[in-house]
Amino acid sequence: MAPDSAAFCPVPEDQQPLKEYEQMREAWLFNWPVQPRWVYLRKLAWVWAWSWLIAGPTAAASFAPERWPLRFAILASEGALFFLFLLVVRLYLGWRYVGDRLQKPEVIYEESGWYDGQKWPKPPEVLMRDRLVVSYQVQPILQRLQKTLLGMAIAATSGLVLWCLAAAIAPLPAPF
Repeated sequence: MAPDSAAFCPVPEDQQPLKEYEQMREAWLFNWPVQPRWVYLRKLAWVWAWSWLIAGPTAAASFAPERWPLRFAILASEGALFFLFLLVVRLYLGWRYVGDRLQKPEVIYEESGWYDGQKWPKPPEVLMRDRLVVSYQVQPILQRLQKTLLGMAIAATSGLVLWCLAAAIAPLPAPF
């Protein structure tokens, strides 16, 4: 009697795509996009604000806040936005990886090390379950992260426009 293909899974538990998804949902950083919108945005705002600890002094080295307050604020904001961009891209890539593993019809896994990679074709019921998880759980998270990246791109572009306006209103003096 052959074992039930859905019940028998040779993939180690920690490498099973559904288990990876569950671990990611519970992980401290990767659960941010799963939170309610206001909690998610508040966490991103905190990262942006704390990024000023690095971006602010760096911007002040180029544009003294007392002499060039608008340029300082724009440059520091854009610098802090860069750190936030790196974080959101990391979140997106992590969720995309798990979504891709759930979506694929086979699971690539390692039994004991990097040199013995194996493939396990998912039975139809497992593939259907995993694809439903992608459709109803992972895709909304990816869409939220894409919207976040779009909003950040709009903010960065707005900063660039403000920079150009500041340069047109009060050009910088010529160096030496």
